[in-house]
Amino acid sequence: MLREINTFASRFRRIFGTMATARSRFFPNPKPDYKGAGHPIIPAQNILENLGDMLLRIENGLKPVEKNAGDGLYLGTAGVAYMYYHLSKVQTLQSYSSQYLKKAMQYLLPAIIVASSKSNKTEDLPSFILGNCGIYAVCACIYKSLGEESQSARYRQIYYDCAKIVKQPKFLNCGSDELFVGRAGYLLGALWLAKETNTPIQMNDMYEICDVIVQSGRSYATSHRSKCPLMYAYYQVEYLGAAHGLSSILQVLITVPGYLDSHPQAAKYIKESIDYMLSLQDEHGNFPSATDEIGYQSELVHWCHGAGGIVYLMAKAYLVYNEEKYLISCIRMSDLIWSKGLLKKGPGLCHGIAGNGYVFLLLFRMTKDPKHLYRALEFYNFMNTGEFQSGARTPDYPYSLFEGLAGTACFLADLTDPNQAKFPFSDVLSVH
Repeated sequence: MLREINTFASRFRRIFGTMATARSRFFPNPKPDYKGAGHPIIPAQNILENLGDMLLRIENGLKPVEKNAGDGLYLGTAGVAYMYYHLSKVQTLQSYSSQYLKKAMQYLLPAIIVASSKSNKTEDLPSFILGNCGIYAVCACIYKSLGEESQSARYRQIYYDCAKIVKQPKFLNCGSDELFVGRAGYLLGALWLAKETNTPIQMNDMYEICDVIVQSGRSYATSHRSKCPLMYAYYQVEYLGAAHGLSSILQVLITVPGYLDSHPQAAKYIKESIDYMLSLQDEHGNFPSATDEIGYQSELVHWCHGAGGIVYLMAKAYLVYNEEKYLISCIRMSDLIWSKGLLKKGPGLCHGIAGNGYVFLLLFRMTKDPKHLYRALEFYNFMNTGEFQSGARTPDYPYSLFEGLAGTACFLADLTDPNQAKFPFSDVLSVH
């Protein structure tokens, strides 16, 4: 049901979105930009106090029970379990690590029960963000951190066994390649799982799945006469953003270790597709959310649709190909986000201020330019203002990982250790 609602909402936006003024989507940024006056001071104590208050709000608002455990990592208790796991890894919070892992397990258990109850549904089993596999991956990592190696290995194996499903060319009728429920998400989760548990990547499966993604994209692009060598559709919409679209699919393909070198023809299509994406960046630094919006100015400056998510593709492309144009694209996106990224939709990751704030932390890690850390801190400061707290919308799922405070808590924790900051499951600077 969530997927159908999101699809309807997306199509409604695509038809009527131009009727809304651009200003209605974001708060004007009241702060002057960084002037080069030294390295920004991180108010760690203030951030940690706010983080503690935020965790209490999450615990009081979202109980670790089965009725709250649906929709995987995106909305359910598994996302809160991930949040606590994420916090347990942050260096400045190490004194709370065991406490956080205990909380993570409390929120994980109802998600495991829900996942087990729907384990026979092919559409849910291999889904990373919205279904079972994301839960299994977080299970494996939390158990590993708790020293329960056999349980960790068990859930890793369950995850890897799902590869046989995603290798099927059309295992989903809505589109089998995107991030939330498709192959890109499965690969992203497998990479994250292997790194977090310090276990070998299942390379044969990974390469086979990459091959299926490339073949799927070539087939669709050819049959629909796309200008891009690889193209995909999710519920018949050719999305371009990170949530359901081309950018995250390409990001995953260039992240799988060794795939480009060992598959030169696929590598050619992938590189050409990244450059096609780059050609769509407009004069403001943004991207259309789908191919049928090409040529129109997009006002969606989100992680899910627009610069806030596509920046991860271009950042990874810069690291892989070492071509300056990709870094320039990232900087243009960060400038746009500084101007229009204080979103009224709330504090979350998917379409909120924390998701956009992570872009600055990414650029800070890549460039070491203190301007980006300054911007990230100012986004945090704005969330504490009366203007935001009275004027922002309350998300439908206010405590969840992608829409609500659980994702915001990850952002706050990472602000205290910016050299290691990473958007959940998408550390493009990681070397596998």
